[in-house]
Amino acid sequence: MAASMGMFTDLIDAKVWHFIAFTAGTGGSMLIIGSAAGVAAMGMEKIDFIWYFKNISWLAAIGFLAGCGVFLLQYLILAH
Repeated sequence: MAASMGMFTDLIDAKVWHFIAFTAGTGGSMLIIGSAAGVAAMGMEKIDFIWYFKNISWLAAIGFLAGCGVFLLQYLILAH
């Protein structure tokens, strides 16, 4: 989020910021090291990075893409 703040001049409540927040928040779940909770889970539950990548990342990617699709559909429908 912080990295993109200088890239856009839209108001803070613009749809683009909602989308960036969504993608930043959920995109980190695709790789276990992409979030603090994932790193903590690796340590506490002894989850291996490769195991997570093979078994879980594709599920997180499907959820991420579905969420992006729903967000964009809502944006298109509610924008008019």
